[in-house]
Amino acid sequence: MESVQQLLDEKGHEVWSVHPDDSVFDAIKKMADKNIGSLVVLEDDQIVGIITERHYARHVILEGKSSPETPVRDIMVTQVVCARTDQTIEECMAVMTEKRIRHLPVVDQKRLIGLISIGDLVKSTIADQKFTIEQLIHYIRG
Repeated sequence: MESVQQLLDEKGHEVWSVHPDDSVFDAIKKMADKNIGSLVVLEDDQIVGIITERHYARHVILEGKSSPETPVRDIMVTQVVCARTDQTIEECMAVMTEKRIRHLPVVDQKRLIGLISIGDLVKSTIADQKFTIEQLIHYIRG
């Protein structure tokens, strides 16, 4: 099973972030511009939260707030679940399923080095299964 480090080596380590004092409007605009569903919230290079499109829908739109006037800190999740580089894809999928989250910042020695999504994990799992199937077919055909 592939590790988080291997996955990051393949997909890259780029992480998009916002500051907790940035407006929700700016955060949503950045997500739209980058075609992503979440942003890590950083303050002094430390993870202080995460904001997703779901947080926007539930805590701005449904509560009748104004996104240009609402700071990210008002809607971000502060209990951020992170992954380690030595964890397997399977372990991360279990965490995401249990916690009902779709994004995991990846940390190494308390430093943010990447972000993985449920889509990244599914893609990796499918690739692993495809490889296994191809190997089995090759073995059977001998």
